[in-house]
Amino acid sequence: MDPHAFILANAQVIDKERVFEGYVAVERGLVVEVGEGSAPAEAFDLGGDYLAPGFIELHTDHLEAHAAPRPGVDWDAESAALAYDRQIAASGITTVFDSLRAGSSADGDRLAGQAETLARAIDAMRARDLFCADHLTHLRCEVATPDVVEQAAAFVAKRRTHLISLMDHTPGQRQYRDVSKMRAYYSRHYGLADDRAFEAFLAQRRALHERYAKPNRQALVALAQAHGAALASHDDATEEQVEEAVADCVSIAEFPTTFEAARASHAARIKVLMGAPNVVRGGSHTGNVAASELAEAGALDILSSDYVPASLMMAVFALPDLIPRIDLAAAVRLVSLNAAEATGLSDRGEIAPGKRADLVEIRAMGHRPATIRVWREGRRVA
Repeated sequence: MDPHAFILANAQVIDKERVFEGYVAVERGLVVEVGEGSAPAEAFDLGGDYLAPGFIELHTDHLEAHAAPRPGVDWDAESAALAYDRQIAASGITTVFDSLRAGSSADGDRLAGQAETLARAIDAMRARDLFCADHLTHLRCEVATPDVVEQAAAFVAKRRTHLISLMDHTPGQRQYRDVSKMRAYYSRHYGLADDRAFEAFLAQRRALHERYAKPNRQALVALAQAHGAALASHDDATEEQVEEAVADCVSIAEFPTTFEAARASHAARIKVLMGAPNVVRGGSHTGNVAASELAEAGALDILSSDYVPASLMMAVFALPDLIPRIDLAAAVRLVSLNAAEATGLSDRGEIAPGKRADLVEIRAMGHRPATIRVWREGRRVA
């Protein structure tokens, strides 16, 4: 007898097209029936709460927030992985791509060299079946560094890597087109307030870009293709950069910084990913294009919680009020089915027979919805 066979009834079911009052039956970790109205057998009453597919998170910095909670503080990696997992699941996320970094850091960021340490901790917790969410791997590769290809190749040789992103934080382009904003950030976080020190830092980063960015990008694209990893570009700002992404067979555009780059990516059938905090806060904290502007134009495909796990659910319930053309079902696709399709996960992302029973019960409270229960493959995890 299947201990995880059950029916959830009296729910506002959110499928990929609409929201309706109905029920969902689960057996052997899969959805086996979805229906409208009353359940055909004894069921667990959700009291009219929403029932959504489990959220899929492609890009989150939150593991690092647990691994290095304060400047100069390195937390136990396994403990950090567990705490991060619990917070992710409690936010309705049932599949998370753990963001780990390859490539040494010119600014002295300690976490840039910790991908293997954090990956081993994740592997250990997964082997003990201690995770609530399903953990996949997103390797973030800083192309303008001397050792990124070496580190990335060693990493993917050891473990399955599901997503590789191509990042370049060189001053004067992409995220840091306005160098004054970069200076303010690095002055605050890395103590580079002195003019001479900051100019030396800029020169160093630009020299690294000139020497390494192009050949490393080519090598990383080949590595992703050889290992069957989905490929993402990061912080595209110009149509020329989008053309480069198209040539590299990129499937996801992470955080394009301009409307022009986002529109061009979407037109090229590259899924445009933006931060849910951008939606919740009403704009980008770095002054780049607003996610709501892209949503209004029909050029937003995926939302990521980025640095606040709870922001996914908040953004989903805020968007229909902000953008009338987006109903709740369409908003939920931004955090589920669209992310699944962009990364080749055909077994999840929607509430439908034959799909994984990754489910989230949500109680609506305006723009502050609450997670009530979470199931992954039919097993309650939060």
